[in-house]
Amino acid sequence: MIELRTPAEIEQMRPAGRFVAEVLATLRDDTKVGTNLLSIDKRAHEMIRAAGATSCYIDYHPSFGASPFGKVICTSINDGVLHGLPHDYVLRDGDLVSLDFAVSVDGWVADSAVSFVVGSARDEDLQLIDTTERALDAAIAAATVDNRIGDVSAAIAEVGHAGGYSINTDFGGHGVGRIMHGDPHIPNNGRAGRGYPLRSGLVVALEPWLLATTDELITDPDGWTLRSADGSRGSHSEHTVAITTDGPIVLTDRGFLGVS
Repeated sequence: MIELRTPAEIEQMRPAGRFVAEVLATLRDDTKVGTNLLSIDKRAHEMIRAAGATSCYIDYHPSFGASPFGKVICTSINDGVLHGLPHDYVLRDGDLVSLDFAVSVDGWVADSAVSFVVGSARDEDLQLIDTTERALDAAIAAATVDNRIGDVSAAIAEVGHAGGYSINTDFGGHGVGRIMHGDPHIPNNGRAGRGYPLRSGLVVALEPWLLATTDELITDPDGWTLRSADGSRGSHSEHTVAITTDGPIVLTDRGFLGVS
């Protein structure tokens, strides 16, 4: 069921968005060559506890997951792009890291993701990340009243295809509110002018993700981490966005922290 939020409810969602933004900014700053993925999860867990927030991940067990997730953040590395389960791995120079984080604050959920390289970055990785971020920007710009889901999907795909990447539609954006994953589903490819009309009060997580040379995924033996079928690297960008008559509001915007 698609739910619309009142202006007052959107205001109540802002603390969750700001907290998610703060955590991702902190973790990105703290994540270096030599950082263990379990340390990232531990730090995120500490920040959740200190804020009195609730993790959306730790008990999460959808049909596609082998078991409850058991951690509080997704850490996807290199050819991993989604749902990366933190494990005992020490980051190496040039690793491409995607962090995906969602929590509930006072009963309202926010969800966001960021990708970056630790140490020396390859040009092709920076291009992949930049394209994913620009696809997210295009999606946000298209998330206006009277547009349709297809307009958002098409905006993402236009940027991705222009960068030379193919688009997988198995996983994409989704409604956000009292739960992490709600209706509507927003694929990362679609036809403009088609689909559900966007209305004021709809709150969604928009999340383009790209793989360098394939659109096919395989699942790790951990039952969670999704990797490219050909070993090419992946990038993931996501924001929680409220659609209003005054335009889209990015609830997880990190700009107030002086970072993008």
